[in-house]
Amino acid sequence: MGSLTGNTLNQLTLGATLSEKSLTKSLLVKADHVVRSLPENMVWGYYGADVPPVARVKDGDVVEIQTVNPSGVSRTNPEKFYTKNNLPIDQHAREVIAIMKNVKPEASGIKGHMLTGPVYIDGAEPGDSLEIRILDMTFPAPFGVNSVWPGGGGIPDEVKTRETFVYRYDMKRKTASLKEGINIPLKPFMGVMALSPPADMGHQSSIPPNFYGGNLDIKHLVKGTTLHLPVSVPGGLFTTGDGHGAQGNGEVSGVAIETAITLTVKFIVHKGKTLKQPRAETPTHFIAVGLDKDLSKAMKNALSEACAFIKDELGFTFNEALSIASTAVDFEVSQVVDQTLGVHAMIPKSIFTKRKFDYWS
Repeated sequence: MGSLTGNTLNQLTLGATLSEKSLTKSLLVKADHVVRSLPENMVWGYYGADVPPVARVKDGDVVEIQTVNPSGVSRTNPEKFYTKNNLPIDQHAREVIAIMKNVKPEASGIKGHMLTGPVYIDGAEPGDSLEIRILDMTFPAPFGVNSVWPGGGGIPDEVKTRETFVYRYDMKRKTASLKEGINIPLKPFMGVMALSPPADMGHQSSIPPNFYGGNLDIKHLVKGTTLHLPVSVPGGLFTTGDGHGAQGNGEVSGVAIETAITLTVKFIVHKGKTLKQPRAETPTHFIAVGLDKDLSKAMKNALSEACAFIKDELGFTFNEALSIASTAVDFEVSQVVDQTLGVHAMIPKSIFTKRKFDYWS
């Protein structure tokens, strides 16, 4: 549970540049801590109150967290993916290879994403909420991966063969392409940002999202936005991964453009601010989240959360809140592929003409 400060931080910072041919440069955001994508900082596929933190930070600290994308990379021959797709085995690729060779899956067989963390935030206690300000996201590798496979995605019975697509990035145009004639705008975000579930829930797979966050796959959580999560254990234990270069609402093939992202966040603890579900905010919208294995129930839950937010945070009656939700709030399907499905409500700030919403970005 050591803090990444002093000599340790200096060593990590010296090694923080993932490639001499790095595709993107971070904004001038000074991190108080750097958590590198090294085997000892990774957890494969799960969260839990007993997972040892890899860093300990203070309330208000800025933390750079490096994540990886092992999509298509095998444990037995991880180098093959890079040579087969004519991708360089640079420093970042070597880190992915080391992770695949050395990080063990969860002992009971839980499956999920390759994650970085957890990070312990001093002062965060059960009953609090954690504000996660997304200050920056950069790509340490020039590509991402999307796949289709039988039994996966939103139309599982219609997919007859497995195929993996490598999307190569043009950073000048900020696009990704799988072949000539198709250019997808790059809009990076983290698919997974989670706090630990309560101790009595044991280990939980990172695939289904839950009240503690996780695999929310909300495409709007880009740089300059904020995620709020309820704290269930001391220190919160923040874990992240599953970077996405771009994704459509629904994530209908089963995955997005899966990609490595270096995430820079600021953690702010809100004492006694209890949340039942994740909430988010952009410069223009508040976002309420609904989750359930049944999509219609996820929609109902998103509506309930949106009405509760408009009522409790903005001072309207329940009936007024429902009317506002019906006339001005867009409900979008986050994803239909993560076992627990997601709907998010986009509540525009502009309609509340007597309110001024200060926002950090």
